[in-house]
Amino acid sequence: MNTVPMFRLFLVSRAVSWVGTAMTLVALPVLLYQRTGSAAAAGVLAGLEAVPYLVLGLPAGALVDRWDQRRTLMLTSFSSGLVMASIPLASWAGILTTPHLFIAAVGVSSIFVFFDAAGFGALPAIVGRDAVPGATGAMVSVSTLVNLVGPAVGGVATTTLGAAGVLALDALSYVLAAVLLARVRWTVEPATGSADDETTDDGTATGRRRVTRTRRDIAEGLRYIWDHRVIRTLTLLGTGASISGGAVSGLLVVVAVEQFGLADDDSRIGLLYAAAAFGTLITSTFLSRIQQRAPTGLITLCALGVSWLALIWWSRNTVWLLGLGILILWQASNSLVILNGIVVRQAVTPQRLQGRVNTTARMIAWGGTPLGAMLAGALAEAWDIRTALLVTSSGVGVALAIGAGTNLRRTGKLADLIGAREMPAPGAPAERNDQPLTGAHTAVAPE
Repeated sequence: MNTVPMFRLFLVSRAVSWVGTAMTLVALPVLLYQRTGSAAAAGVLAGLEAVPYLVLGLPAGALVDRWDQRRTLMLTSFSSGLVMASIPLASWAGILTTPHLFIAAVGVSSIFVFFDAAGFGALPAIVGRDAVPGATGAMVSVSTLVNLVGPAVGGVATTTLGAAGVLALDALSYVLAAVLLARVRWTVEPATGSADDETTDDGTATGRRRVTRTRRDIAEGLRYIWDHRVIRTLTLLGTGASISGGAVSGLLVVVAVEQFGLADDDSRIGLLYAAAAFGTLITSTFLSRIQQRAPTGLITLCALGVSWLALIWWSRNTVWLLGLGILILWQASNSLVILNGIVVRQAVTPQRLQGRVNTTARMIAWGGTPLGAMLAGALAEAWDIRTALLVTSSGVGVALAIGAGTNLRRTGKLADLIGAREMPAPGAPAERNDQPLTGAHTAVAPE
């Protein structure tokens, strides 16, 4: 099978969904802020959107590794469209409530966990493991190009069509993406099985076996992350970065209105989101070259340092135009932390563990997002926005300090990790904790 056309079709389907999501990125928090005028509510919304990954990440990764990935992608995309459509329908019927917005946001985010797990496993199967860095870079580039235009269009559309109308367009994009995914084909590796997978006439016994199997799969994913010291370290450092990231995203509309003096339906709010997307585009464009030339650990540590300085600057800025530049700098460095970790995980993790390892790692790394968003919202409500941003920026500072104190700075380049990805036989001893994170030691980990 020629994987290039299949990857292109997969990428188009994702791009269609990203267009709707990019516009909703502006419309949903604007709709909430118009209804409540509350910084705390804005923080709660951003936090709730991240909670499902914390709750469902482990079981979703284990389950999706055993499901049909293509079918999972189609069903979850269609389901997201139905949930999102409930908001504009309720708004037009005059029955929309603030709890409805929260519930729908949680619903779409919950479905995304399963979509994401299937997507992690599908990408290496479609393009081949060695092509994952290039394919990931291409997807991120398209995603960020969409996010450059989408939020700006979303800001204008929110002004002209209203926030509910924009959310209706997002619902349609999910459905169209599901239709496109139905045409994507790839070779599926058979799921690993065991005696526990055998069915019997005793439904209760079969159910217990399935629960046991799921727990075993979850434990296997956790063990792989913990025993692989590079993945473990990058994942834990990502948690600190996500605290600050949650604060920035949760308060972006609030900062635009209260710190920059914009109206809550000003189209320039969309440009702030677009500026952040431009930062990600810069990173994705140069990601492959950066990973080829720089050691993995040094990439993350430098990116954390730049991100921290940008966050402090952002907290003190009151000029909208300057804010665009600061957001670009912050998002570029923050995206480098995130994408560096994602590519490393996908490049070295065995195919059969892709779903559970990547969703588990993302669950851990994103664990700080709801904390940062809700904490920032509460602090902004009780004191002021500057205090909220300064306090939550400490997440990046702590991550940088911890990372600098480990052997991460001596990690080899991505090519070294891929070249040393062969795993020892089950039961082989794990790495010693005093080994440097260089050469073959970076990728050798028992199952």
